[in-house]
Amino acid sequence: MPLSHTVLKSLLGAWALSACSAAETEAVEDHLTGCAPCAEEALRLRNAVSLLHEDRDLDLDPMLRFRVLDNCLKRRPARIPVPAWAAPYDAETARLDALLRDIGESEWHAPVRLKWYEDDALVRRKSTVAGVIGHLLAVDGLVSGALGLADPLGPDVPELTPTERTESFWKALDRPPNRTLRAPWRDQSHALVQTVSVAGPGAADLTVTYGEFALPLQDALLERAFECWVHAEDIANAVAYPYDPPSGPHLRGMIDLAARLLPGALAHRRRSGRAAPPRRLVAAGSPGRSLHLEVEGVGGGHWYIALDSPAALGSPDHTVAQVAMDGVEFCRLVAGHISPQEAAAGQDGDREAIHDVLTTAASLSRL
Repeated sequence: MPLSHTVLKSLLGAWALSACSAAETEAVEDHLTGCAPCAEEALRLRNAVSLLHEDRDLDLDPMLRFRVLDNCLKRRPARIPVPAWAAPYDAETARLDALLRDIGESEWHAPVRLKWYEDDALVRRKSTVAGVIGHLLAVDGLVSGALGLADPLGPDVPELTPTERTESFWKALDRPPNRTLRAPWRDQSHALVQTVSVAGPGAADLTVTYGEFALPLQDALLERAFECWVHAEDIANAVAYPYDPPSGPHLRGMIDLAARLLPGALAHRRRSGRAAPPRRLVAAGSPGRSLHLEVEGVGGGHWYIALDSPAALGSPDHTVAQVAMDGVEFCRLVAGHISPQEAAAGQDGDREAIHDVLTTAASLSRL
């Protein structure tokens, strides 16, 4: 007679200490493959037991939880919630996959015009629907590598920028990109979501290196969600498919990420002589000036962008300029789909600061 949930839960402590009989061990481990709460409790108990050994490193591997649960999930999937910081990526990849499922064979070869800002000029690149999916597959591989999953470019790939990864992936194909890329892209996105869902909170701070810069995993997945949406719109436009922006909370997260990246990107532009030098309002060590970014519409809010130090937090007390614009339009500026001149619906204050922030926002874009 099968053991009840209550009985199996009571055996978890003994199971963690390897004190169950063979039959009890088999019953408990079979139960863990389908009961996420018990699987989590079993992991906590096993971790507690491991801490009793003084020769063990007390800094637990953030991927330990993933390895334990992944072994169970290979036998039978259980319902495990996606962490909130991975939800935008999960949603945007699912929406794009639904679009791809609806298009015909010939539409995979429809021309797609990619565009972004580089050296303060609009850059255009011709591709196809399938080529764009290859691009997403290649760059998402940066996150796969950080999580120890297979890289679509193969093993022992040197450190490359997203653009270099894309070019390398396209060149390695033995035929023009086609609809066969949908399956590996979809499988990789599913693997990423599943992995971060069972890896535990420690995974959020793993580092994803983009070649020229790095982001913590939770920001990297948000950045990948943003690019998935942007390129899904590119594809939708190419095949005349209706496509909506992300949900309000997800769009707000994407705007917040861009706002957090702006001070560092502005400092980088200054070092190359493309932005005005910083100006202190008071004594050295002060937070310096801020620009008030007011984003309207879905996902909107207020952000204060530090103008004079990449490490400082913007302050409403030292605001010298204000820019008001729609949230979707701001994201299109960050994606390089519209120019800084087209972007701002309302501007007030220091014109130089406004110009520097808007051009810096456009400079965040890339292939």
